[in-house]
Amino acid sequence: MKGEKQESSEGSEGAKGKMTLPLALVALISAFGSSFQYGYNVSVINSPAPYMQDFYNKTYLDRTGVPMDGGFQTLLWSLTVSMFPLGGLFGSLMVWPMVNNCGRKGTLLINNLFSIAAAILMGTSELAKTFEVIILSRVVMGIFAGLASNVVPMFLGEMSPKNLRGAIGVVPQLFITIGILAAQILGLNSILGNATGWPVLLGLTGIPSLVQLLTLPFFPESPRYLLIQKGNEEQARRALQRLRGREDVDEEIQEMYQEDRSEKEEGQFSVLSLFTFRGLRWQLISIIVMMAGQQLSGVNGVFYYADRIFESAGVASSSIQFVTVSIGAINVVMTLLAVFIVESLGRRILLLAGFLLCSASCAILTLALNLQSSVSWMSYLSIVCVIAYIIGHAIGPSPIPAVMITEMFLQSSRPAAFMVGGSVHWLSNFTVGLVFLYMEAGLGPYSFLIFCAICVTTMLYIFFIVPETKNKTFMEINRIMAKRNKVEVQESKE
Repeated sequence: MKGEKQESSEGSEGAKGKMTLPLALVALISAFGSSFQYGYNVSVINSPAPYMQDFYNKTYLDRTGVPMDGGFQTLLWSLTVSMFPLGGLFGSLMVWPMVNNCGRKGTLLINNLFSIAAAILMGTSELAKTFEVIILSRVVMGIFAGLASNVVPMFLGEMSPKNLRGAIGVVPQLFITIGILAAQILGLNSILGNATGWPVLLGLTGIPSLVQLLTLPFFPESPRYLLIQKGNEEQARRALQRLRGREDVDEEIQEMYQEDRSEKEEGQFSVLSLFTFRGLRWQLISIIVMMAGQQLSGVNGVFYYADRIFESAGVASSSIQFVTVSIGAINVVMTLLAVFIVESLGRRILLLAGFLLCSASCAILTLALNLQSSVSWMSYLSIVCVIAYIIGHAIGPSPIPAVMITEMFLQSSRPAAFMVGGSVHWLSNFTVGLVFLYMEAGLGPYSFLIFCAICVTTMLYIFFIVPETKNKTFMEINRIMAKRNKVEVQESKE
């Protein structure tokens, strides 16, 4: 009885979970098998780009007897880069039907088939003398990443006790940054980023999927999915006991039943019903704003053009690869820091501080880039701005929005919410990749002012609308949002 009295108090940490070995392993396996590859494929084609373009040229010449036109080559390379986020959008659209029909764990296991197929195709593309296969594989890898980037945070968020949900929720983003760093290191000219190594570099992405395919089946499915969607209390209880490392899990089972009763009225949400349901209005607007803000704040623009900024700052072109790797390392370290501080500081403060640092960095970077021809030390200031921007993004805007989708929605609406959030994420990512070149050509350094404005707007929205969700049950968060939406929550009739 005492445990129940405590249930809604802020920190029932005694009754709530500690980090157990099965929970830690399932977080590491799903993040390594899925999120790691998302990061790896974001940056894997940056280093070997010149060698891959030579291969496109040579293949075309062998087939037709005439060299490839420069415009056509630019088009093919733009497709190679942009097909990945486009595939990500398709993958996001598959989230809702797949997680409801195959479960969270089932979806991750099926998803590995996409990645393994793409890895084999990319790894053998040079032998097969076909560049079309690389472009097709980038779409397939995108579909994999679109599913992975939504399903992993949902799966881990539903498995975690409330006092660890933020920390475990940041783990997928940590592995995305590790994937980016791994691709940067393996892509060094001296390792695989060369004329002979690039097919291996592209093909390596299948290995984490193979690891996940062989190990994840030994771990339980999401207990919330088993109980609320499958109605199987016995399996849910067994899964929870294994994840929590103790026999007594009644309190969490009761909380799931309470959530289930509160949602019985609404049934499973489709994306359309999510947009028309008043009780979830502010949650939906919040995830759209956070996901769009995360990508439109220019993180990919800064990553794409870091090399060019360093070059104009006088870094020797032979050293630029190493500078890029060190920035990747800073990204990993700061995301790791977020894992440890998200439960003590909370979600809101990390989002606000992160967007504030990003907006200040963009504003000062605009100034530094404009003055670097006349003031010698401005080029060093622009490097500091890039590093400060990446630190800001890594502690809040990158990892926290996916954690918030898990927390702000209940079981019936969560898959549809991830589908919306994921689609916004990938569409925004695709837009930045497409538009940034033109923005840069037209506005020069002033293009970073647009990113600055987006960071400030997102920060103000979070400040006024988004609540702190640290250490609260899904039902408690639901009640906070219900007040904002001016609706009644269906309480359990115990």
